[in-house]
Amino acid sequence: MTEKEMLKVSVEEFDRIQDYMMSCEKDTEVYQKLKRRYVALKVILSASGVNLSEIDYIKE
Repeated sequence: MTEKEMLKVSVEEFDRIQDYMMSCEKDTEVYQKLKRRYVALKVILSASGVNLSEIDYIKE
């Protein structure tokens, strides 16, 4: 997988995770697990130079 393909997959997953987070109550175990993945993806994307200001609508 090329770096470009990996970034595409990561952006898509970041978007999907945020959708799932918005449909969960914040005090649930599921939300906390999603949040861990959200943070990991946010770090990966930031380190890769992706500007998250447009695609991060959870902003946690």
